[in-house]
Amino acid sequence: MDRNRMRYFWGIILLALVSAHAETTLRSGPQRVSLLELYTSEGCSSCPPAESWLGGLKTDGRLWKEIVPVAFHVDYWDDLGWKDRFAKQQYTSRQRAYSTIWGSSSVYTPGFVLDGQEWKGWFSGSALPVPGDRAVGKLEVKVDNRVAKIKYSGDSGAKELEAHLVPMAMDVNSDVHAGENRGRKLMHSFIALDLVSRKLTDKNGEFTAELPFDYTAAKAVGIWVTEAGSIKPVQAAGGFLK
Repeated sequence: MDRNRMRYFWGIILLALVSAHAETTLRSGPQRVSLLELYTSEGCSSCPPAESWLGGLKTDGRLWKEIVPVAFHVDYWDDLGWKDRFAKQQYTSRQRAYSTIWGSSSVYTPGFVLDGQEWKGWFSGSALPVPGDRAVGKLEVKVDNRVAKIKYSGDSGAKELEAHLVPMAMDVNSDVHAGENRGRKLMHSFIALDLVSRKLTDKNGEFTAELPFDYTAAKAVGIWVTEAGSIKPVQAAGGFLK
């Protein structure tokens, strides 16, 4: 094998090693875990304080045990001076779907959603409500070999359930050169890199699904289950990847 082919061979091996996450299994208990969504944008000057607060949950003892945080970057700020590299139209559509359910015709950033309900407590400095100790079922995700295997067991009463998975980047800096945050260095955590959904298969009361998971930038993952066709979470789980 000549030198160039040898370099190519070892390059492929190295790429495979660094792009695959070690096996990680994350579980919720039977008690409800809250899903906390933040809708944000690098183009919004009011958003950095909200993102800083969300990032502070990294050292909160309730993280993953009671709260699964996700920051969805929306794209409706992208035409106002700065294009957010993490923004997706899919996330904007999700926020608009919530707005429609609440009977509102508008969306805004920063905007918090807690377990499918608009939460404005952050603006007044209110404490984040705890989910309580109501048992709703156990949720598990196992990430291995670029596949996420999801399992949920609980008495939701629903005949059809869907799983939703979000790989997340952590501690990412952005230098903003235009728009409302021009000249600022922004720090992001719990950044949604994607949102993938799949119908769960019912096997004698245990619901399962498999989703592809090939996100080299992901440092954490959040998952939740909903009744089919609903946006409101039944149970959530998450954690840091190995």
